[in-house]
Amino acid sequence: MTESAEAIVFWILAVPLLAAACGVVLARSPVHAAMSLVAAFFCLAGIYVLLTAHLIAVLQILVYAGAIMVLFLFVIMLLALSEQQLGFSKVRVVEVLGVVGAAGMAFLVVWALRDLGWMKMPELQRDDFGIVSFGTVKLVGEFLFTQYLLPFEATSVLLLVAIVGAVVVAKEKI
Repeated sequence: MTESAEAIVFWILAVPLLAAACGVVLARSPVHAAMSLVAAFFCLAGIYVLLTAHLIAVLQILVYAGAIMVLFLFVIMLLALSEQQLGFSKVRVVEVLGVVGAAGMAFLVVWALRDLGWMKMPELQRDDFGIVSFGTVKLVGEFLFTQYLLPFEATSVLLLVAIVGAVVVAKEKI
């Protein structure tokens, strides 16, 4: 794919990603916020594909858009918040100042990056056959079980403790 085509596809994915992220923050309904988050996850997976990180893109969809969001939606549905419980909030001065500050920060970032070139992609590592190895199963596995072995094992122990805690809490309610 040529650089201009990549730039077009990037912007086709980036604009909805930003819109969906804003939808997560600004949605009044928790279900709408969760669905906006799913849309953001899919757009982010598309950007991973542009970076030739196909494994990470698939994991993004399977783990986050699939499993994690199903868990979020179950919790939201179990809470069953009504419109009265959500309440209506008035726009406060602090919120307006936050939006103005965020817009100002975005302007400063764009202004600072204007000379660096918008769509310069870093040179990707290629193996002996000229195949890009960024985000492949082999490279992720290599990093995961060599350089990042201790954090990987610590995460597995943390998840095990969370599962045991959930079983203990659920058993007390029965």
